[in-house]
Amino acid sequence: MHRRHWGLLASFAVLVLLPLAAIVLYLWMVAVDQYSSNTGFTVRQEESGGASDLLGGLAQFASTPASADSNILFEYIQSQEIVQKIDSELGLKDYYATNWQRDPLFSLWPDASDEDLLWHWQRVVRVSHDQATGLIDLQVMAFDPGMAQSITQAIVRESQDMINALNTAARDDAMGYAVDDLNAAIDRLKQAREALTQFRTRTQIVDPVADIQGRMGVLNNLQQQLAEALIDNDLLLETTTNVNDPRLLQARRRIEVIRDRIADERQTFASDGNDVGELGEDYPTLIAEFESLTVDREVAEETYRAALTAMDVARANASRQSRYLATYIKPTLADESEFPRRFVLSGLAALFLGLSWSIMALIYYSIRDRS
Repeated sequence: MHRRHWGLLASFAVLVLLPLAAIVLYLWMVAVDQYSSNTGFTVRQEESGGASDLLGGLAQFASTPASADSNILFEYIQSQEIVQKIDSELGLKDYYATNWQRDPLFSLWPDASDEDLLWHWQRVVRVSHDQATGLIDLQVMAFDPGMAQSITQAIVRESQDMINALNTAARDDAMGYAVDDLNAAIDRLKQAREALTQFRTRTQIVDPVADIQGRMGVLNNLQQQLAEALIDNDLLLETTTNVNDPRLLQARRRIEVIRDRIADERQTFASDGNDVGELGEDYPTLIAEFESLTVDREVAEETYRAALTAMDVARANASRQSRYLATYIKPTLADESEFPRRFVLSGLAALFLGLSWSIMALIYYSIRDRS
């Protein structure tokens, strides 16, 4: 044994053995036992079963998946809001600061702020979240099993309240959007019907298509009368030789009147220069305007029916709870303490101290050999 060997052993004792002994003594002699309460839950979403398969599918497509709700809940459990709510209910600051004089390492210091309590909360509340399945596992540590279970139950209760708040917000949004869409559809339908009524009032024509069909009937009747007049005229020409026969003149006059009437009726359907409505609109313009107004009314009626169906589906969905908290492991009550994990912490401390001492020794000998 050389002098450097004794120095190495002395450094090992000072840097490894003494701190390790202090840690072991603190863990076994000073540290207060802690009990854990475990629970597990997930957010379930009810399948949409509305009367309309199309709207039900759209509602399901637009809804928030349960995994996203689990992500929200995972972040909420670690937030300052839930810590403050449970602290006001159970007095977390005073409770976790009870053993500060005896066990300051695993206790909260007195007069801690809300931020300090949130930091300590992340030490005593361990949350794990499976992104694929949406399952949340929760472990809460406290100095007695009853308090650990009470905190766990409070977390489950606050989580349920959060899910209920999400349900309420989703229902309010769905109902609000459905009501807005229905009101817009009603206004659109009223405007379409009022525009069609104003058109009929202005033109004094209920249906230009039916009106033009009636005029076509008149035109067909005139053409039939013209054909009969021509036949009568031909028969007169065969039976009389006097060109000034009054009957022949009357037949020709009748033919000319019918032809003029047919020409006037045909000019009624022209695009320019012939007024049909009281304001001087021609038939093509009236028919185009009427068809446009009719299409607007039909589209408004279809939109109204769809909005009314969506309103019924939203009201049916609002009457039931679409999201709920499914607790698959109820908050447990511990029989014996599990924390602090003395053997695990002692082993980790020994490993860390040994590695640190080895690295420092290697650095020392490396510098010594170079000098």
